[in-house]
Amino acid sequence: MSVSPVTPGSSLPCASPPVDARRWPDVARQPRASWLRTALAERIVRHALDALPLRVRLGGTETLGRGGPLMEVRDPKAFFRRIGAGGLIGFGESYMAGEWEAHDLVGVLTVLAGRAADLVPRSLQRLRARWAPRHPDAQRNTPEGSRDNVSRHYDLSNELFALFLDETLSYSSALFRGFPADRSLLAAAQHRKIDRLLDRAAVGPGTELLEIGTGWGELAIRAAARGARVRTVTLSREQRELARERIRAAGFEDRVQVELLDYRAVGGTFDAIVSVEMIEAVGAEFWPEYFTALDRLLAPGGRIALQAITMPHDRMLASKDTFTWIQKYIFPGGFLPSVEAIGDITAGHTALRVADRDGFGPHYAETLRLWRERFTEQAPRIDALGFDVTFRRLWTFYLAYSEAGFRSGYLDVQQLTLTKEETGDRTRDGAR
Repeated sequence: MSVSPVTPGSSLPCASPPVDARRWPDVARQPRASWLRTALAERIVRHALDALPLRVRLGGTETLGRGGPLMEVRDPKAFFRRIGAGGLIGFGESYMAGEWEAHDLVGVLTVLAGRAADLVPRSLQRLRARWAPRHPDAQRNTPEGSRDNVSRHYDLSNELFALFLDETLSYSSALFRGFPADRSLLAAAQHRKIDRLLDRAAVGPGTELLEIGTGWGELAIRAAARGARVRTVTLSREQRELARERIRAAGFEDRVQVELLDYRAVGGTFDAIVSVEMIEAVGAEFWPEYFTALDRLLAPGGRIALQAITMPHDRMLASKDTFTWIQKYIFPGGFLPSVEAIGDITAGHTALRVADRDGFGPHYAETLRLWRERFTEQAPRIDALGFDVTFRRLWTFYLAYSEAGFRSGYLDVQQLTLTKEETGDRTRDGAR
């Protein structure tokens, strides 16, 4: 749902969007929450909001905060009850239900993301395991679970993604030359990102390349244009079919093989492996298995180029057992690693080592801004595809929430180069 323009200091539109209870049961109805839990949540949230550089208007009568972007809480009772019952899941569902609004949604969420570690008192954070929702077993990234998890996001509709992505259909951070980024340059910035990864993996004529996570085929096309032979695997049927069409249209059908296959089932060895923002879908439980597979598949002397969204190590540890709004509604089974976790797991389970890495989080913030603006503009076409107002509010929140994570520095995106340590080197290291 696009937000109607407001003048500074004015109230936002009062009408809440209708919610289809069959499609969005947990948004349409208020959750069960004890009086005590709701009261405690209200006390904590009020105290946190009042100390932030925000203006938080509660029910149009009471204002909290120290000034800044306006957050209009239309139904404070429902807002606090949802947070009391579900924490951040309730916060997101409250937005989906239209119980709160913000003209500058990214601005509000950036303030919150920048202070995420301190919003709840430390004494209460230690009790997180007792009240925070737990991961559903159905979202474990077993081979069967991974197929279901991937399908829930990437098989929504190729037409939907085409409405807000650029013509390369790249659904990962671009790499710009400067800011602010211009929408007309997004495709070139995506190619710059892809070329940087292919350079890291030393992909050229004759390279046998494995890509884990096909997307819609742009990286495979670009690698084939360099003379590589590409095997690319995905768990999304929708992506596989469109990627095949795009590869065929580009004239590289003889050089690129697209398979519906789990990374754990890939055989053979490859000169280079590239994977773009796929590790986020692996799940912390399976990170050792993921990197062990990469180790097994990489030929001696080969190189791996990964692009990964990362979070601070302490926040990763604090949230790894918590079921989140993103996992419930956007990326089931997903979880972001830290740079330290990647280093520890590769060192502890494989011969792979991170040779170098480069972070460029601000570029992701700009990429997400361009996607979000385009998504908002395409509201009528999104409706025509059969997605309702609640879905649009869900995705508006997701894109803004993600952008805020990068703008605040809470999230980063890294390109990492991994190489395989020789057996003799490992022996010498062990001897030390």
